[in-house]
Amino acid sequence: MQAPPHAPELLTRTALGVSRLNGQLLAVSERLARPAGLTTARRQVLGAVAGGPLPVAGIARELGLARQSVQRVADLVVAEGLAEYRPNPAHCRAKLLAPTDDGLSALRRITPEHDVFAAELAEHLGGTPDFRAVVEAVETLSRALDNLGY
Repeated sequence: MQAPPHAPELLTRTALGVSRLNGQLLAVSERLARPAGLTTARRQVLGAVAGGPLPVAGIARELGLARQSVQRVADLVVAEGLAEYRPNPAHCRAKLLAPTDDGLSALRRITPEHDVFAAELAEHLGGTPDFRAVVEAVETLSRALDNLGY
């Protein structure tokens, strides 16, 4: 298939922009998580199970990460008392990761500063409708990449 004019350049600019954006968001996440005694990785894993227990493979799928890297972080948050493994009725070997009260408390300590940052970012983007448009564009791009199956 022949690429439409400018498509290669747009793909390159998108990839570079998303890479830079990822680094910026990780830096913000580290800054927000640090006062709660968390890292971005611990925050992501705990956040993934805050709504209910999940197996490590399910967390990895949700976060778009390798199962092995999520397993390492899951083991760390369990060792720190921020989460616990529970039996999984659907699979005897794939235990469920669930946050402990301490893990949920750590996540709650992040929420106020997270909310302040979100409001500031929304303002810089021109308000909630423009922020929503950014989110929808990112989600559309992600779905398109999923559908392409590369």
